[in-house]
Amino acid sequence: MKSMSNRLFLTFMLLLGTILAVLMIVIGQLFPVYIEQYNEQASSQMQESISQVLDERKIELSKEDKEALYTAQNIEAKDTILSNVRARVYVVLAILFTITLILIAVVCRYMIRNFTAPIDNVTDTALELAKGNYRARAHENEHERMMPLSHSINILARNLQDITTIREVEEERLKTLIENMGSSLMMIGREGNISIVNRVFLERFGMQIDDVQGKVFRTIGLPKSMEQFIDHVFLTEMPYRQQIKMEVQQELYNKEVYGAPVIGDHGRWLGVVIVMHDITELVRLEQIRKDFVANVSHELRTPITSIKGFSETLLDGAYKDEKMLLSFLEIIYKESNRLQMLIQDLLELSKIEQHGFTVNIMPMGLQDVLIRGAELTGPRLDEKNMSFHVDIERDVQVMGDANRIIQIVTNLITNAITYSPENTTVTIRLKENETYGIIEIEDQGIGIEKHEIARVFERFYRVDRARSRNSGGTGLGLAIVKHLVEAHHGRIQVESEVSVGTKMIVMIPKN
Repeated sequence: MKSMSNRLFLTFMLLLGTILAVLMIVIGQLFPVYIEQYNEQASSQMQESISQVLDERKIELSKEDKEALYTAQNIEAKDTILSNVRARVYVVLAILFTITLILIAVVCRYMIRNFTAPIDNVTDTALELAKGNYRARAHENEHERMMPLSHSINILARNLQDITTIREVEEERLKTLIENMGSSLMMIGREGNISIVNRVFLERFGMQIDDVQGKVFRTIGLPKSMEQFIDHVFLTEMPYRQQIKMEVQQELYNKEVYGAPVIGDHGRWLGVVIVMHDITELVRLEQIRKDFVANVSHELRTPITSIKGFSETLLDGAYKDEKMLLSFLEIIYKESNRLQMLIQDLLELSKIEQHGFTVNIMPMGLQDVLIRGAELTGPRLDEKNMSFHVDIERDVQVMGDANRIIQIVTNLITNAITYSPENTTVTIRLKENETYGIIEIEDQGIGIEKHEIARVFERFYRVDRARSRNSGGTGLGLAIVKHLVEAHHGRIQVESEVSVGTKMIVMIPKN
């Protein structure tokens, strides 16, 4: 706005300067006329003076001589007077022109500044409003002609500030609602780019906001079933609901997914919104309710049948054969031990899964825990002529329950021994990163198929049912391990290759 004021001032001064210059030129053009009149008067006075001098000195001249004298004197006087007068006039005109121009410039500058200052203020305020600074206000002066405009600008600024405040409050409420809702939410634009995701979505899929914001949903690594669901909503442009089972970070989740198109003003199609409710726990509980009796019956049937059958055989007279009696009693003893182990594991798992179960977390070192776990499982290792390979550079301090972590390590080592052939090695490693102390237990066993890895922590699930049952396994060890790791707020991962071996990775938080 200052540039406009300067342009206005320069334009006005140029106009006035031109007018004054023209005026001076006109005055300069009229100057010879005034000089001619002045010369005529001066010539008359000069002739009278010369005649008077000649008369006083009694000098007699002819008429022709007098006229020649008068002419010569007039020419010389005229040239002298004209030069002097012209110089003085030009100096006076230049001084007057300069003084007049300066006075006019000062007056114009003052008038233009008073006229444009309110406009400058209003313009600056409007620019600040355009930048989003709704606290800006224009100066209001009841004596200024621009007061109605300034007042209107201030009303607009106050309204914009109120609207912005309301919008910010609503956005904060909406953001709080989206971030703290228990379900995963994702909004996808009409071009397939993700515009909104909430914290639950990022946590469920183990992603960061920079990994998904503005990216096409096909490129962020969503499960295929999820991509197919989103494609269906895009193609039909109708609300759709479906239960989907998906694998995320080697874990199976059941999601009830709801998708619907987002319609803007005037029926404009903006994209789709996807809401995912995690029903994994509900499905798991329902499955437990359905399978528990069948699984327990199946696991209990073999030892009970054996105990009952050998007992009946002994009652029928086999007890008379001492060798057969001892053999049958040994079988009954083993089967009763197996039955006892199963019941103990069931009680332990039930206790761990109860609401309010906690572990006694305190600072501890993992090195002693691993050594103790190796000592407890040493006899079973010797039975299969296997060996340990321990890779521990230094102790790692974590926050955990030493007894429960010993239970985790013992179960994992026992599992490694159970599923490994004779004359192989079980490797125990201890590592750390910035967040976790890491325990790795690796065997050279039968391995696990890729599609089975996500299920190895389920109750009663066995990779090789015949081998685990013959080895005395209950099918509950890894389920117990997973619950104990989660009670420590840790993580457990599985890396396996069929006929090569399996690596169990347990991560316990440092603090």
